Amino acid sequence: MIPLGGIGEIGRNMTVFELDGKILVVDCGVLFPEEHQPGVDVILPDFGYLRDRMQDVVGIVLTHGHEDHIGGVPYLLRLREDIPIFGSALTLAFIVSKLKEHRITAQTQVVAEGQRVKIADFDLEFIAVNHSIPDALAVLIRTSAGSVLHTGDFKMDQLPLDGRLTDLRAFSRIGEEGLDLFLCDSTNADVPGFTPLEKDIGPVIENVISRSKGRVVVASFSSHIHRVQQVVDAALANNRKVALVGRSMVKNMQIASELGYLKAEPETFVDLKNAISMPQDQVVYMSTGSQGEPMAVLSRMVNLEHEIEIGQGDTVILASSLIPGNENAVYRVIDGLTKLGANVVHKGNAKVHVSGHAAAGELLYCYNILKPKNVMPVHGEYRHLIANGNLAQQTGVPSERVLITEDGWVVDLVAGKADIVGAVECGLLYVDGKTVGKITEDDLKDRRILAQEGFISIFCVIDAQTGRIASGPEIRARAFAEADHVFDDVKPLIERAMAEAAAEGIRDTYAMQQVIRRTIGTWVAKAHRRRPMIIPVVITY
Repeated sequence: MIPLGGIGEIGRNMTVFELDGKILVVDCGVLFPEEHQPGVDVILPDFGYLRDRMQDVVGIVLTHGHEDHIGGVPYLLRLREDIPIFGSALTLAFIVSKLKEHRITAQTQVVAEGQRVKIADFDLEFIAVNHSIPDALAVLIRTSAGSVLHTGDFKMDQLPLDGRLTDLRAFSRIGEEGLDLFLCDSTNADVPGFTPLEKDIGPVIENVISRSKGRVVVASFSSHIHRVQQVVDAALANNRKVALVGRSMVKNMQIASELGYLKAEPETFVDLKNAISMPQDQVVYMSTGSQGEPMAVLSRMVNLEHEIEIGQGDTVILASSLIPGNENAVYRVIDGLTKLGANVVHKGNAKVHVSGHAAAGELLYCYNILKPKNVMPVHGEYRHLIANGNLAQQTGVPSERVLITEDGWVVDLVAGKADIVGAVECGLLYVDGKTVGKITEDDLKDRRILAQEGFISIFCVIDAQTGRIASGPEIRARAFAEADHVFDDVKPLIERAMAEAAAEGIRDTYAMQQVIRRTIGTWVAKAHRRRPMIIPVVITY
C-alpha cells in the first residue's frame, strides 16, 4: 500500500494497493491551493509512481463523490483512459459529468452496499457508510496477503436524513472474520464525543429564513445534497422559491434530482434571471463559494461583480465547514458581506452546519467492533493522524501496530503484520490552467516574490571587445513603491562593478548578468530592505 495523497492534509486522497504486480487505486482527489500557491487551480496526488505502470492498474474505486476524492480522476485517465471505475450510482454520475468536460469517456461499473466484486486478485466488498453526501461507501479489500478496510469519509449519524446508516453490522461481521489493517478517516479524531445530527440543522436554517425580510443567500458545497434539501424544505416552509447559483451547483443538483436524491417539485425552482426580478422576500439563492474562492459567487457579490446585489437587511448563511487553509479567505468574505449590510450567519454564530466526519467517540466504537490487528490513520493533517492513532491504542491496538505515515511511504502487509518498509518519490502535482505538473516550487517562489516584492529589470549594452558598458544601465521597476529616479544611486555601482569584471576578463553574457544582479540586489536590500525579482538583460555587440 502506498498513499499518494491525503496523509497530513485534507484533500487529494489517493491510495494504491499492489498485489502480484497488479495495482488497485482507491480514490483520486484534489487539494485546493492556499494563498502561498498563487495561480494554482488545484493540486493533484503525485502520479509519478504510476506513470510507467499504468497498464498494471486494474481499477479505480471511488468511495464517494466529493472533489477531494474524485477531482483528480480526469487527470489520471489522461495517462490511460480505459481504466474501469467502480463506485455508487451518485458518485459515478458526478464523475461521468466531470469527465465529459475533459472529453473523456470512462468505463464505469455501479456498485452498492453489500455487493462483492473481484478485480484481478482483489476481492472487494462494499459497505454503506454515512457521510455529508449520499451513497458513500467503505471498501473491504480481501487478498491473499490479508484484509484491509478503507472507510473513505464517514460518520455514524444515527438519524440520517436519507435513513442510510453506517453499517455497523457489517463492521461487526468483518471484526469477527478478522481484520488485518484498518485505514480510518482521521478528520475529527481530535474532536471529543460524537458528531451532531444532520437533522438538527434544518430547523435552524428554517428559523433564520423565517426571520429574514430581504433576500436570503445560502452558500454550501455544490455536492452537499442533504444541505440543499434542507434549504429547499426551509424555503418552501416560508413560501419562497429556490434559485440555484453557480455552474457546479446547478449541474450537481440536476444530477441529484434526476437520480432521486434531491426531492423537490420542478416548480420549487426558478432560474437566476427570473429570481432577480422577483420580490426578494420570495426567493432563496442556493449558491457555491462558501470557502471564499476568488471567482466563486460569494466573492463576486462582495466585489459587486454579480447580478445578486447584497444590501442592507439581506441574510447570507454559510452552511459549510471551513477547509483548513481557507480561513483568511472566508473571513474576508464575511467582512465584505457585513460591510454591505448583510446579516451573515455561519457555524461560528449558529448551528447551520455539522461535520461529515466521525468524532472520537464514534471512532472508538469502530475500533472496539473491528478489533483490527493493524491501524493506519488516513485523511487528516498530522495532528488528526496522531489523535486517531492514540484512539486505536486506547482500545488495545499495540503502539507498534499503529502506522503514522506520510505520502509516498510504502506499507507492506504480510501474514497479518503491517510495516513501513520504504518510500517512493511523492510530491505535489500542480494544475495551472492547461498545464499539469510543470509548475514547480521555484515557480511558486518567483510568483510570491513578484506579488510581495515587485520586479526590477536592468538593460545594458556591452562592448564585446572591452567588456565595458556602451549603453545603459536602463532600470525599470514594477510593483516597487519607489519612483524610478531612486535608481540613480545604484547606476554608478553597476558601472563600477562592470568595469571591474571587464578588467578581470569577464566577457560571458551570463556572468555579466550575475554581476549586475548581485550589485543591485545588495543595494536594494540595504537601501530599501526589499528583495524584488531582478532581471538583468545584457546585449553584446
